[in-house]
Amino acid sequence: MPVAVVFLIFVIGLIIAIPVSIALGIASVLPGLFDPSFTVGAKYLIRAMFGGLDSFPLLAVPMFVLSGIIMAKGGISRKIFDVFVYFLGNLTAGMPCAVIVTCLFYGAISGSAPATVAAVGSMTIPVLCRLGYDKIFATSIVAVAGGLGVIIPPSIPFIMFGMASGASVSDLFLAGIIPGLIIGGLLMVYAIYHCRRYGEDKEKIRAEVASLHEKGLVNVLKESFFALLSPVIILGCIYSGVASPTEAAVISVFYALIVSLFIYKGMKISDIWNVLVEGIKTFTPILFILAASTAFSRVLTLMQVPQAVSTFILDNFSNKIVILLVINLFLLLVGMVMDTTPAILILTPILMPVIAGIGMNPIQFGVVMVVNLAIGFVTPPIGVNLFVASALTDVPVMEIARKAMPMIGFFLLALLLFTFVPQISLLLL
Repeated sequence: MPVAVVFLIFVIGLIIAIPVSIALGIASVLPGLFDPSFTVGAKYLIRAMFGGLDSFPLLAVPMFVLSGIIMAKGGISRKIFDVFVYFLGNLTAGMPCAVIVTCLFYGAISGSAPATVAAVGSMTIPVLCRLGYDKIFATSIVAVAGGLGVIIPPSIPFIMFGMASGASVSDLFLAGIIPGLIIGGLLMVYAIYHCRRYGEDKEKIRAEVASLHEKGLVNVLKESFFALLSPVIILGCIYSGVASPTEAAVISVFYALIVSLFIYKGMKISDIWNVLVEGIKTFTPILFILAASTAFSRVLTLMQVPQAVSTFILDNFSNKIVILLVINLFLLLVGMVMDTTPAILILTPILMPVIAGIGMNPIQFGVVMVVNLAIGFVTPPIGVNLFVASALTDVPVMEIARKAMPMIGFFLLALLLFTFVPQISLLLL
């Protein structure tokens, strides 16, 4: 069966709303059914699916998901926000900038973009609206800044890329720090421009910040200390060599549980069951996609798709800059129609030979791929962040996307920097 037909059937499955995992499974089975010479049978595919799940680094994903949910329920995101409001609140665009920095910090806890949007947005959007900011602007800035959750370590997509490419997850985490900070800085520049153009209700903002100043810096830091300490503990364990990313993820769950139950008391012991159920509901679809995409990638490898794509690109495009632009455009289009996890697991084995052919560092490519797909979180038709933010505020998805376009432009500018200036991603390695 031609490869084009396999991909066409997979795309049709997505268009008619077949779940991604089932569409991948169907596309994996078809070559063996219609081509007797294709030696891959059902037993091989099942072994491939279970083999794909038998991974120690993969255990970090459900742990970070669970940790993020616990911290959201325990009110940790609010404590982080208060600290940044204390320092930034009275500046131009100080409140939106505090939201962006909170997304950076929460991303360093949860590793998930939708989780960052849900946790930070549910708490900050009502505050911004109460202070006089436009509701669509407040919603869009959280939706876009939430994409930092997959770039700032620990990052679930970086774990997936490490699994698919064999690259060091710890190195990928390090490589994501500076790009995440740069994108966060660019988003703040846009927030300042927007607030200068459309104005702010300084009186309401000063009153909000004054309530924190009345507590005093010492009290604000004291209340937020354990919230601010969480990313330090998680990343410190990884980079000090005390724990692997997977072990650090487990540490983050216990830390979040202890802080939420006994220090901030935002959760009760009776809430743990509901948190576990929510965590399972969140991770189970990812698990099925992981299994099916592993089988699909094995089938593509046996059909020599990676080699064919690599040969096509390298034979038709001789300039490294053009090749990188083509890959970026392709990843941007994929990010618009496919979720991050299957996109990484399917495309990484296909594109790695091309990357090796042009001499690009795999760690740098991991950053470029994840930033590309992070843009997909805020672009229709999939745009998971858009749907999460819309559910929080009842603002239509397309209105959020329209308001987010200038911020996506800054994201694209950063993407070009990371693509053509490898030192940005590799500086800390």
